[in-house]
Amino acid sequence: MPTAATPCVLNGRGIVVMRPAHQADALCALIEAAGGRALRFPVLEICPAADPAAVQAGLVRLMRPGEYDLAIFVSANAVHYTLKALAPHTWPTSVKIAAIGAATARALAAQGLRVDIAPARDFTSEALLALPELQSVRNQRILILRGAGGREILRDNLLARGAQVDYLEVYRRATATTDPSILLEHGRAGAIDAVLIASTESLHKLLAIIGTLGIALLRTTTWVVGNERTRQLARELGLGGTMVVAADATDAAMLDALCAHFATSQPQ
Repeated sequence: MPTAATPCVLNGRGIVVMRPAHQADALCALIEAAGGRALRFPVLEICPAADPAAVQAGLVRLMRPGEYDLAIFVSANAVHYTLKALAPHTWPTSVKIAAIGAATARALAAQGLRVDIAPARDFTSEALLALPELQSVRNQRILILRGAGGREILRDNLLARGAQVDYLEVYRRATATTDPSILLEHGRAGAIDAVLIASTESLHKLLAIIGTLGIALLRTTTWVVGNERTRQLARELGLGGTMVVAADATDAAMLDALCAHFATSQPQ
């Protein structure tokens, strides 16, 4: 929720939410409770891994005593799909757990799992790698649980520190089959006051859906983004509107950044 020092003054403003359809409800509800109009426009779909047999084989290895020392969950989706595939088995207690983001840590806690290593803020791979617990990992066996593809920074740095690192890709992300005319109509009508977008991948997917002409309609819109890398990509794509970087990509942080931006604006 926004802090007491950051009053919400959304007053009818149209806020585009680009979270996957099944993950957008909470953020849309927060926006509407603050007096805004939440405009749902999912750009990503989260799907099961393309090769379920490979996931099962990886989890069999995880369950073997002494196979891994640490598992790193990169997202709440990784938690969901890993534990769904692991059922009815329980997590091997000898394997410590690291989580990059706050939402990931909450998803693990909701399943009764203790997170041993996690950044207190700046929920990025870089922040996780900076923690003392990951400085001396020589000869440790580490499993990274993630979606298909993605950044290599975790693996590359852990390998450089002497760890043995495997990936297990338990889900995949696809471009959502969203009708672009919905967003384009709102853009032409001047009904979009801000766009909330969490990641560089979501920004790439948006471009795939609406194209460069569609992006041009949003060129001067306010953007609330989940991290600095997404802000940089938005600038590279020619988006010249106000860029607000939230503390992280969680619902609460994105809403707080949105409210802070509009706090001094006059109601519409």
